[in-house]
Amino acid sequence: MASENRSDLNPIKFIGFLIICVMILTVLLTASVLLRDLPSDSLKNLAKAKIFDVKPPNAPVNSEEYGSHQPVIVQKDKLLGGLLPSGIDERSCLSRHESVLYHKELRHKPSSHLISRLRDYEALHKQCGPHTEIYNRSIELIKSGQFNGSADCNYLVWISYSGLGNRMLTLASAFLYALLTNRVLLVDPGVNMPGLFCEPFPEVSWLIPPDFPLINQFGNFDQKSPHSYGYMVKNDIIIRNSSTDGSIILPPFIYLHLTHDYDDQDKLFFCDQDQSFLQKIPWQIMKTDNYFVPFLFLMPTFEQELSNLFPQKETIFYFLSRYLFHPTNSVWWLVKRYYQAYLAQADEKLGIQIRVLETEVGPFKYVLDQIISCTMKENLLPQINRSSESIVLNQSAKQRKTIAVLITSLSPGYSEEFRNMYWENPTVTGEIVSIYQPSQEEYQQSENLLHERKALAEMYLLSLSDKLVTSGWSTFGYVAQGLGGLKPWILYKPDQNRTSHNPPCVRAASLEPCFHAPPYYDCKKKTATDMSKLVPHVRHCEDVSWGLKLFDQNGEL
Repeated sequence: MASENRSDLNPIKFIGFLIICVMILTVLLTASVLLRDLPSDSLKNLAKAKIFDVKPPNAPVNSEEYGSHQPVIVQKDKLLGGLLPSGIDERSCLSRHESVLYHKELRHKPSSHLISRLRDYEALHKQCGPHTEIYNRSIELIKSGQFNGSADCNYLVWISYSGLGNRMLTLASAFLYALLTNRVLLVDPGVNMPGLFCEPFPEVSWLIPPDFPLINQFGNFDQKSPHSYGYMVKNDIIIRNSSTDGSIILPPFIYLHLTHDYDDQDKLFFCDQDQSFLQKIPWQIMKTDNYFVPFLFLMPTFEQELSNLFPQKETIFYFLSRYLFHPTNSVWWLVKRYYQAYLAQADEKLGIQIRVLETEVGPFKYVLDQIISCTMKENLLPQINRSSESIVLNQSAKQRKTIAVLITSLSPGYSEEFRNMYWENPTVTGEIVSIYQPSQEEYQQSENLLHERKALAEMYLLSLSDKLVTSGWSTFGYVAQGLGGLKPWILYKPDQNRTSHNPPCVRAASLEPCFHAPPYYDCKKKTATDMSKLVPHVRHCEDVSWGLKLFDQNGEL
């Protein structure tokens, strides 16, 4: 009997039982410590918190609180106050919901009217987007070349054209116009668009299918195209095609030429009376390299709706860019890796975007001198001590302010000059300045996908800065400031004799990009007019004296 009792107390089973008990006790103790340290309101909201398995952007590199692979509970409004739609798979596009961890909190809140209109648009896009029954029927109108005056849905097709910054600005402009005119926006994939941006709308793509009947003609559309609205007006084609009963025979599609070289007839797009005709045509095909949003505010047809959508007028690109442009996972990982490796730990982040309109690569001394003059005079960077006398600092290395300077430029020379300046000379007040430049591509390569992925990543990295310096006339800089909701210091375009402009820069008074080539034509008076004088919120740009830009009425130049 004694031997049988000993066999029941198997030592292996006993050890296993002890291990299980220890594991249970460890879990209970850990939970009690965590719950004890959490404030009471955190306990209430814990179930609602979004868990991101990413390292917090501002966590110390060797933080004991956050392990490099340990999930972090972050309570953030991942839908940006209702701006973004819910229900889209997060894994397919990490940036859509993770970007909130890196950008600052929304400086402005989207209006309830904008949120409502975006949800209405998404429903329309789902009903009429590519491969739906309505879309397939609408395509037949183009193929037949005939239109009887009724269509289930109207469309705006955006042609991929120009550099990446221009494409993002014009795509936002086209989307707003589609929103105002109740059209479905369809995007020409071009060379790289699907590799750069996620789909912004739920369930149905915004990309034109490869079998779209006009897609092979996009490269040939210009002012002389018979389907161009300006060409039709110039040659009285619309009038000659009028039927005997006085009604106008409408084409199923029309081409809108709105690039920088457009003429007076093309610019009639911005007149209300011409819009009343254009809205009858089911398919509009648009090519532009202009951010034409400011001029929409000068059109009585759209003015009230725009004011309802955007009570703060300088927030248009800020909201539309955060709604439309979500980098693909391949681009987003470039952003995350670089930010966490080089920028996250700095006390202050300064972005400097350098675009030089020269054929040579550079660097150019007159450009460098202008950047240094701007950043020093505006106290964006600390002064350096060029004397041989050493500076005695009272702070320890841990107490000294750290500044990370992110420079984006096709040339590596500017960042090297800044790096040498702060390596060879101490700062007067003891700051530690680090200089970073993610890429040095030397030449713009708009059809190279890897090049454009780097460019898009750099726009986002610049938008994560605390302060920003941009180059005048640069759409790359406009995108960065809009994404970040930043009012940058704009470097004036250097003088024609290659000398630094004086003053070197000006602080932007608005978040909005500049419309570089606006019409100077008053549609009502039918005379040439300075359109910046008509309403207080549309004025000339800081960097392009003839351009137009949106300002809040309390904004000052």
